Amino acid sequence: MDKKINYLKNRIESYKTSSNVLNSFKYAFSGIRYVLKTSRNFKIQLIFAFTSLMFGFLLKISQSNYVILIATIMSVLILEILNTSIESIVDLVVKKEFSSLAKISKDTSAGAVLLASINSVIIAVYIFVPQIKLLF
Repeated sequence: MDKKINYLKNRIESYKTSSNVLNSFKYAFSGIRYVLKTSRNFKIQLIFAFTSLMFGFLLKISQSNYVILIATIMSVLILEILNTSIESIVDLVVKKEFSSLAKISKDTSAGAVLLASINSVIIAVYIFVPQIKLLF
C-alpha cells in the first residue's frame, strides 16, 4: 500500500521541475535505461555504434573523423530516444484507439530516426572507405 501511495505522490508531482540537479541526472539516466530495456532499435544502433568505433580504432582514423563519427552516433541515439518519447506520449493520449494524427506523429518521428541512420551510413562510407582502400 505504501508503494502505491508513493507512486501516486510521485505521479501527482510529475509535472514539477526538479530543484535538485542530481535528481535531474537520475531522471535522465532513468530515461536512457528505459530505452535500453524496451527499444530493440536502440540496442541495434548501439551495436552498430560500438562496431563503428572499433573499426575506427582498427583503421586508425584521424581524431577529427572520430569526432564526426561520435557526433553522428550521438545524433542517431538522441533521435531514437526522442522517437520513443514521442511514441509514448502519443500512446498515452490516444490509448488504444486509431488516430490518423497519432499515426502521422509516430511515423514522422520514426522517419527522423531513419534519416539520421541513412546519414550515419553516408558518414561511415566517407570515413571508412578511404581507410580501407589504403589497406589494399
